[in-house]
Amino acid sequence: MKTPLFVIALTALLHLAPARAATPPLRDRGAAPELAGVKTWLNSPPLSLRQLRGKVVLVDFWTYSCINCIRTLPHVARLYETYKNQGLVVIGVHTPEYPFERSTNNVRAATKRFGLTYPVVQDNDYATWNAFRNQYWPAAYLIDQDGRIVHTQIGEGGYAEMDAAVKALLQRRSSQSTTETTMEMTRQVTMGK
Repeated sequence: MKTPLFVIALTALLHLAPARAATPPLRDRGAAPELAGVKTWLNSPPLSLRQLRGKVVLVDFWTYSCINCIRTLPHVARLYETYKNQGLVVIGVHTPEYPFERSTNNVRAATKRFGLTYPVVQDNDYATWNAFRNQYWPAAYLIDQDGRIVHTQIGEGGYAEMDAAVKALLQRRSSQSTTETTMEMTRQVTMGK
């Protein structure tokens, strides 16, 4: 009698384990610094992280001659295309590793070649790189609606974890919006409007 119950409980736990493992912990890693020293924007007028509060923002450091970056760009582009209408903003920060990567024309050509439609900034002086205390290409920083870094991904891989983190933040955003709408409707009904 105890064995079947134990097997059922163990089976249930095993089915739940993968779902938990796929969602990374969203830990507050501090306030995201502002995009610093950026003079050139591609695919967008200038933006600031301050004006993007309330949205989920993915800041992706890359450079166009880095093979690891080239391999991650399709995933970043796919995230953007999938979630841009749900509140995800992606900002590619092109920080050059070599002098020839400082050319705006080269960065523009690479952005087109890789099919990037999200905003891309040139960080030729490493001001944003240093503000984020970044040390790697590629590196992605996921910022929540309050402007806090809650997830990072260094190097290739971690795609399922980043997807899950983005979804979790967007769901949080959606539930907050629903709660705010309900509270506003309740306030209007209470006030007799």
